Amino acid sequence: MSVPLKIAIAGLGTVGGGVIKALSSRKKALEAQAGRGLEVVAVSARDPRKKRDFEVQGLLTDPLALAKSDADVVVELIGGEEGVARQLVEASLENGKHVVTANKALLAKHGKRLAELAEKNNLQLKFEAAVAGGIPIVTTLREALIAHGVDAVKGILNGTCNYILTEMEVTGRGFAEVLKDAQRLGYAEADPALDIGGGDTAHKLALLSALAFGTAPDLANMKVEGIEHITADDIGFASEFGFRIKLLGVARQTAQGIDQRVHPAMVRARTPLANVDGAANGVMVDAGEAGSFFFSGRGAGEAPTASAVVADIVEIARGSFGPVFGRPAASLRPLVPADSGASQSAYYMRFEVLDVPGVLAEIAGHLSKANVSIESMIQRGRAPGEPVAIVMITHESPQHAVENALKAIAASDKVRARPCMIPMEAA
Repeated sequence: MSVPLKIAIAGLGTVGGGVIKALSSRKKALEAQAGRGLEVVAVSARDPRKKRDFEVQGLLTDPLALAKSDADVVVELIGGEEGVARQLVEASLENGKHVVTANKALLAKHGKRLAELAEKNNLQLKFEAAVAGGIPIVTTLREALIAHGVDAVKGILNGTCNYILTEMEVTGRGFAEVLKDAQRLGYAEADPALDIGGGDTAHKLALLSALAFGTAPDLANMKVEGIEHITADDIGFASEFGFRIKLLGVARQTAQGIDQRVHPAMVRARTPLANVDGAANGVMVDAGEAGSFFFSGRGAGEAPTASAVVADIVEIARGSFGPVFGRPAASLRPLVPADSGASQSAYYMRFEVLDVPGVLAEIAGHLSKANVSIESMIQRGRAPGEPVAIVMITHESPQHAVENALKAIAASDKVRARPCMIPMEAA
């Protein structure tokens, strides 16, 4: 074999430990695939005294020292869009070292500039592990589905939210209770805001959109909504209509521009995305004349994420070079956003109203005034004077029309809670 590839790893958490173990346990096989040796020469960890179930050599406390080590490639597994993670990636590229990262937040915010820096120095910046764990969706969009282009990409990109929604459906329990269980089991962070608020999905979608459409990653022109307001009743009603609720990241090329959005969506039951349960991820790509492709698997955790990191390391060892986002960074266009309010969809709507005469007529009147027509409806009766749920599915309507109608309905003294609106997403 030729000269070994020297590797430095910043961060010995779940993923970093998984990378160390994979490089050790499958050393011969991986080196055979790489065509050269793979040697870990330096590692940094926040707590060097912590007991671990694997051995490491050259343990450092300052991750920035890795940028000046004799490593050929630096693996950044610290996380965060600024601070040490950004400094390490920039310093490594400036010091002639390839970079492998799982840091979606960093790339979503600074991806184009870092890509330019890598390409300027003839270096690789690889990030397969940043999106959907072990699913090879980055490589697929960058290299495999290029003949006819991509019209749309959408997916379940956050295992925490998918676990919560699945458990709510299976058990009938409410959001807050299931979230506590998810935290106890390690599926959700102590501060889960980035996951349940849709921010984590937004970071990943920005990268998929850049790969799919040749634009710079763009978080500013993205509508983001989380799952905090989804109730067990919503999930039950969705089932009655033949749908399941999933948090989706969706990016579409339209005649007016690119529509990027993160939101809970009603997905028809027994379709590929609807069948993605628990903490798994799933991604659907519409590749024009080539057709639709679906990918699913574990989106997080030690083994799948470490697998993606190691795959990037092996690609670098082989000398497999290419633009970070599939085309030269200088050619990445600013994203031109579509008018999200003009997008057409059918919608699920739930209203909590007083059970008094005229309430249904009032709701129907506001919808009619906005030219929103109803396809089907469910109404549940309760004791006189108590709030009741009225649930409707609309025909396809512009988003702004539905939002205008709901704003008028919410102002009624007969409505006792903020109306819920969830788009229906064709799977």
